[in-house]
Amino acid sequence: MEIDKAIRDCDDRRLKTKYNNAIYVVKRALALYSTEEVAFSFNGGKDSTVLLHILRAAFFLHKEEEGCSVDGLKEFPIRTIYFESPSAFPEINSFTYDMATNYGLLMDIIRTDFKSGLESLLKSRPIRAIFLGVRIGDPTAVGQEQFSPSSPGWPPFMRVNPILDWSYRDVWAFLLTCKVQYCSLYDHGYTSIGSIHDTLPNALLCISNSTGNEEKFRPAYLLSDGRTERAGRAKRFSPSVLNSMSNGTNNVDLQKQSMLTASVIAVGDEILFGTVEDRLGLSMRRKVHSIGWSISHTSIVRNDIDSVAEEVELRRSSNEMVFIYGGVGPLFSDATLGGIAKAFGVRLAPDEEFEEYLRHLIGEHCTGDRNEMAQLPEGITELLHHEKLPVPLIKCHNVIVLTATNLTELDLQWDCLIELTRTGDLFPLLEPYKSKHLTTKLSDVEIAPSLAKLCLEFPDIHIGCYREARSGPIIISFKGKNEERNQLAAEALSKKFQPGAFTDTNLNSPET
Repeated sequence: MEIDKAIRDCDDRRLKTKYNNAIYVVKRALALYSTEEVAFSFNGGKDSTVLLHILRAAFFLHKEEEGCSVDGLKEFPIRTIYFESPSAFPEINSFTYDMATNYGLLMDIIRTDFKSGLESLLKSRPIRAIFLGVRIGDPTAVGQEQFSPSSPGWPPFMRVNPILDWSYRDVWAFLLTCKVQYCSLYDHGYTSIGSIHDTLPNALLCISNSTGNEEKFRPAYLLSDGRTERAGRAKRFSPSVLNSMSNGTNNVDLQKQSMLTASVIAVGDEILFGTVEDRLGLSMRRKVHSIGWSISHTSIVRNDIDSVAEEVELRRSSNEMVFIYGGVGPLFSDATLGGIAKAFGVRLAPDEEFEEYLRHLIGEHCTGDRNEMAQLPEGITELLHHEKLPVPLIKCHNVIVLTATNLTELDLQWDCLIELTRTGDLFPLLEPYKSKHLTTKLSDVEIAPSLAKLCLEFPDIHIGCYREARSGPIIISFKGKNEERNQLAAEALSKKFQPGAFTDTNLNSPET
């Protein structure tokens, strides 16, 4: 009952409201299920630590309301599930077992993969509901409510999420107000803890050290902006893509690199009607080539959720990345985010962090409790923060939303995106494409057979032909990752004809 008293005695009205709501959810679950039918999933992190103490308080309050005595109870009767992973921090493991000892937790330890272990556990115990420390914005929160059945393909149980609507600030307000123990990593700059392979201290908490010795970090509760909670979680590109890049770097690496493809989608009826010129599209294609990626498809779609969803679904499954712009905002025609949500099979939900940015940006014009611009695809959205951007960029798995409306804004957003990629591995940055151009007054018919053979001889080079005017010379472009290969291809073509048939325009430079 020390938890309940600490909250009742504090002056934080918001925390009291969040606590009371969470207690109500737990009591409701305990009224629906017997103690033997519920369990608690604990992972040693700050969110599940909050939930542990809320469960303790709610259990005692529930029993008190039933008129039952809990005096002399030495063990907390709700079973605790812990997935012991070899990639977990030692501090997480030791903290978990300390909590088990301190509070008499009845532990069920899973050492296999979580799904298989859970299936075995539910077969051996009559568990029907599991309390989870999930918060909106977590990857596992997709489509969840405070009571949500388990996902298809998983063993059947009810997921109970008492702190689903809690923010980073709420979590730390609770832990500090109740003066309870938490994992020691949080005192050393860690703000969101995953595995040892993808978690670092949050750089925003780094203390400058003039002596040049090991970096020091302030504790997690001093992070001033909860929107940057996950800044210490290293971002990794998909293993299949990384493997395709790393295998045989001394062999046909150029061809492997060219396998990484992106699609560019523009959203806007005004482009389709010809009301405005799509200048961003040309710039985007050049920017994607400048990081060594190929573009498999560009498209313009209507300001319609179904149209956006259909195109995003098609392109995200056939490309490593999708870049989309246009159709973002509060107007009825702004359908981009709704379309992305539909493509991934999730709903749009309020994002507390994003709404804070919008309130800072548009101030008094941001009215009402529900800002439609802060509705983001639930559970799949990652906010990409950069100090030069007034609001973060939006990333939904392999789809990145750019909000630029002109070339100046696009240049800024792209530069920030590439800077974030260099530090966070959002996606691989490859050797940029380089170009070489020849011109000739020969006819299409004369050069066609030789060009066809040249494409077979140089499969790593993109060879194209175009005219700037119908009566003008043919321009042949060679685009590849290696200047020497471009040069060799150009020389091979020239040797097939009389000297002087081709003119080198000296455009051998990186794509921009």
